[in-house]
This record gives sequence, C-alpha cells and structure tokens, in this order.
Amino acid sequence: MSQPDLFAPLSFARGPAMKNRFMLAPLTNLQSHPDGTLSEDEFRWLTKRAEGGFGVTMTCAAHVQRIGQGFPGQLGVFSDAHLPGLTRLAAAIKAAGSVSMVQLHHAGMRSPKELIGEAPVCPSDNEETGARALSEAEVEQLIEDFVAAAVRSERAGFDGVEIHGAHGYILCQFLSSEINRRTDRFGGSAENRERVIREIIKGVRARCRPNFILGLRLSPERFGVKLAEIRAFAQALMSEGDIDFLDMSLWDVSKEPEEAEFKGKSLMAWFTELDRGNVRLGVAGKIMTAAKARECLEAGCDFVLIGRGAILHHDFPRLSADAAFRSVPVPVTREYLRNEGLGPAFLDYMASWKGFVAQEEQAEPA
Repeated sequence: MSQPDLFAPLSFARGPAMKNRFMLAPLTNLQSHPDGTLSEDEFRWLTKRAEGGFGVTMTCAAHVQRIGQGFPGQLGVFSDAHLPGLTRLAAAIKAAGSVSMVQLHHAGMRSPKELIGEAPVCPSDNEETGARALSEAEVEQLIEDFVAAAVRSERAGFDGVEIHGAHGYILCQFLSSEINRRTDRFGGSAENRERVIREIIKGVRARCRPNFILGLRLSPERFGVKLAEIRAFAQALMSEGDIDFLDMSLWDVSKEPEEAEFKGKSLMAWFTELDRGNVRLGVAGKIMTAAKARECLEAGCDFVLIGRGAILHHDFPRLSADAAFRSVPVPVTREYLRNEGLGPAFLDYMASWKGFVAQEEQAEPA
C-alpha cells in the first residue's frame, strides 16, 4: 500500500468512522483523582492527542469496579460520580474531530492490596499475589459491571468502548488455563474460559445503542495464554461480528511468536491471515515511525495503535504525513514531555521507565 493509505478514513460496522488509521493506545498515566474522577491533567493529556489528529482517542484503562483498580490515579467508570468528567471529556474529544472511546478494565489479581484495601480477586485462588477466587455470583456481577460501565460510557457521550482482555488483567486471567483453574462454567475448556468475555459482549450489544462501537483488546502471549487458543478465539469473534474491532497488543509488531511451533513468521501475521469479515484489525507494539505504521497496513492490518510514540508526540498522526518521520529519540527531558501535555504524575511515572526521561542534573547548593 502507498503512504497515503494511513490517512484514508476507516469505517466500522457500527458508529462513526475514523478519519485516518491512527488510534491512541490506552495508556496508563496515573493522573486521575483518587476517587477515579477525571483531573485537569488527564483531560489535557487526552484532548491534546485528539487535537493532534488521532482518528480515535481512547482513555487509559478505566476500572469497572472499585476493587478492580490496578494503579494509583486510575480513571474510574464504575460510578455515576464519574459521569461529569467523562461527559466533558467525550465532548472535547469529539469536538476535535476524533472518535471517543473508553477502555473498560479490571486488574483482578494485579490490583495492589494496599491500593484497594483488601485482597485482590482472581478466577481462582492465587498464592503468588494473595488473590482470592471469585464466587460464581461474583463472576456474574463482574460481567454486569463491565456492561454497566459500557452503558455509563454511552450516557457520557462516548462513541464506543474497548474491553480490556489482555496483559494479564482479570479477563486475560479467565482466558489463561494456568491461572484459571475453575471447575464451573467459567473454567476448564477454552469455551468456558472465554465465557466471561462473550457474556460482556452480549450484554453491551443488548443494552447499548445499535451504532455503539465495541472493540476488544487481546494479547496472544505471556500470562499463561496460548497463541493457538487466542487465535481461534479471535477468529470466532470476527466470524460472529458482534465486535467492531480487535486490538491485538503484540509488544512489538515485528517480533516472532515465543512458542516454537509458531515461529517462522511474525506474530502479527498469525492474525492478519484470519478471515475478519466486517471486523477491523489493529495492532500495537513499538510503532515509532511513519514507515512502521505503513508496514502494518501493508501486512494487512486496518489501523495502528500508537503508545510511546503518542507520549512523545501529541500530533504523531500529523507528523506521519512525512514518510520519513521518526519519533524523537529517548531519553527526553521533563520539559519536553510537559510541552507534550504530560502532568506531574505522568512525568514521574514515565521517569520510572528505564531510559525514557533524561536524568536531570542536581542544582548546585546555594
């Protein structure tokens, strides 16, 4: 494909189209208030990306239950108290010409005990994290709370939601045959382990408007998931057509699979080869240049999700009109990131990433 295809609109089976092929990846930024309400810093960070030309602007992972919080300063979508901030955010993103989306999340066993004030929860008891198993009634409540969060996002004016089923958080924990050792209808076979996600999808479709966009993020490796199972699940969901897009988080779009039997071609290729019907396919993982974004489209993806590149450049899509564009090399200064719309909490978080933020020289004592 030629370079301008990055800037061709992309329609979904439901809801508004993306004006280009760039989606802002859902990025942890620690900037919300302790109760999960939106802060000015998080509002500025996200709306600056919408203004920078992203076809879709997605929030960070927003937790659907209080005990599902995965990190400090996480955006919440579990209470109507979150509606004023969410409504303001959705309106501002759409006013900038970007499609607005919330990522729905629950950390499960990855919820820090000191943050939520009790033992975290998991499909099964987990000795390593001290998480306790959910009862069957609690699993049903979890499904309901994901669906209710989607309904709340719709009420706030968002164009759609993405279900976070990746990276070892609770829905990924259900998919994992290593972590999920349940013997009820939510454990055992792949079909049973997939049931929670399927029930959430079914609930969102039943209770949100017909043109509400619904996406799903999956990761095909780590955290006890198997590539063959995730690939088969992805194919089934695409064939059924109840989701509008699949977001595959690959860590690096150029890497080969970890599992020996799948080596010989890229991890991405195992998903671009699927028959996707009307479902759009996006990928995330170290897309830091215009050329790499184009490569993903040439490989058969419909759009790309930009993470670190979007932290470094609020206008990554606009800059990518130059075929030779490359993200600024790291480390960068705090001042550089401040100018890109990062608040103090986000700056401190990025400084914890090895080699991302330049170490500032200590001032000479007076």
